[in-house]
Amino acid sequence: MQLPPPRGPLSAWLNDRLTGQDHAAPGVGTSGQPYDDDLQLALWVAYELQYRGFDGVHPDYQWDPVVVAFRTQLERPWIDWLEANCRILPTDQPVAQQLRTLLDADDGPRLAPYLRRHASKAQFRQFVLNRSVYQLKEADPHTFGIPRLDGAAKAALVEIQADEYGGGRPERMHSELFRTTMRWLGLDDSYGYYVPVVPAVTLAVSNVMSLFAIHRRWTAALLGHLAALEMTSTLPNRQYAAGAARLGASEDQARYFTEHVEADAVHEQIAAHDLCASYVRQHPGAIADVLFGARCSLVVDDLHADHLLTDWQASAHPQPTESTAG
Repeated sequence: MQLPPPRGPLSAWLNDRLTGQDHAAPGVGTSGQPYDDDLQLALWVAYELQYRGFDGVHPDYQWDPVVVAFRTQLERPWIDWLEANCRILPTDQPVAQQLRTLLDADDGPRLAPYLRRHASKAQFRQFVLNRSVYQLKEADPHTFGIPRLDGAAKAALVEIQADEYGGGRPERMHSELFRTTMRWLGLDDSYGYYVPVVPAVTLAVSNVMSLFAIHRRWTAALLGHLAALEMTSTLPNRQYAAGAARLGASEDQARYFTEHVEADAVHEQIAAHDLCASYVRQHPGAIADVLFGARCSLVVDDLHADHLLTDWQASAHPQPTESTAG
């Protein structure tokens, strides 16, 4: 994968550093908005060094102290934004019940029903294109949590991740099933191919889980994030599958979605009870971060859904230009 083109001074400096052009790093500033193109791209590039890296970038840059220090500066406003918008106080209820209450209260944009009933094939294609930034590395961020866990929590995470990776069958890996859906829509299924064209909020969806993944301090948030994904997956994926079928997808081309309808109905219980509840029993003080991670998943995913729906609505009802007004 090639380094994506920069979107501002932060990502431009990082690209230069990774290709051996050494000069002073720019100031990061205080904006941690998920809509900040330059910040989110720079974070995505910095995090990707922990995954597969980039063509022409030496692997040693993963731990280059200058790059790590710069990533830390990028993370500060991003964490501040997440804390300000996603932090909630726990109650005395069991953690699984608190997660369920939190997820049931979410009233974010109705992206899945729109894709089921109304989306054109071009809109469904745009949805899948954006999802590819994360889905082609699906499960990888949460797998970082495995060596940090013990006992029942570790066994639960391994059980979930084993399904994500196809249970030992490469063709059943969820990332490979997603590639089949991409090919149906005429998309390039190369890892990271669409990073240069997706909006900042799409990168933010990936960046929030990478933040939790690579920092041991955020292990509880990583587990909460995964629980939110698993506990909110079944119904939307049923609707995505129906929308894909409406648009002509075959059973194989829609299998990524139907697979999640079946698997995540089971994963929901494992994530809430065997994973998060077990971890909180071992680490009672971690419950606030478990809920924080779940809330981060909801908030950022809702922003991403709102971006797509707003874009489609604007395309369907374009504003009059100066030449057509009046």
